Amino acid sequence: MAVIVSGEFYKALATLVLIVHILFIVWVVLGALLTRSRPVLQVLHIASLIWGVVTELFVRCPLTLVENWLEQRAGIQPYQGGFLLHYLDKLVYPELPASVLTAVAVIVCLFNLAYYARVMRSEHHSG
Repeated sequence: MAVIVSGEFYKALATLVLIVHILFIVWVVLGALLTRSRPVLQVLHIASLIWGVVTELFVRCPLTLVENWLEQRAGIQPYQGGFLLHYLDKLVYPELPASVLTAVAVIVCLFNLAYYARVMRSEHHSG
């Protein structure tokens, strides 16, 4: 028995992945605000920051790959390149070189990591 899935179903799934992707990026950028006095969340946020740097510099994000695959199944031409470059270039910073957007994303992650290093150093010296 074959199950036929419509393009609208794939489009809805692609939209869901897009929302998850946006929420993950918000978590990466602003997660330090939610992790105070929560060691488990701090570890998860630090891991997310490292993952953010890795996906910006070395590998394609799996969420981007899934979103592109679902869009293709829905009959939509998937975008090329990374998620941040596609959406930020289209919506916020048109005509800005991709290298600048990538550098800003990495700097935001590194700034967050530096914050954690400072907090951990301060806790180590006070404890």
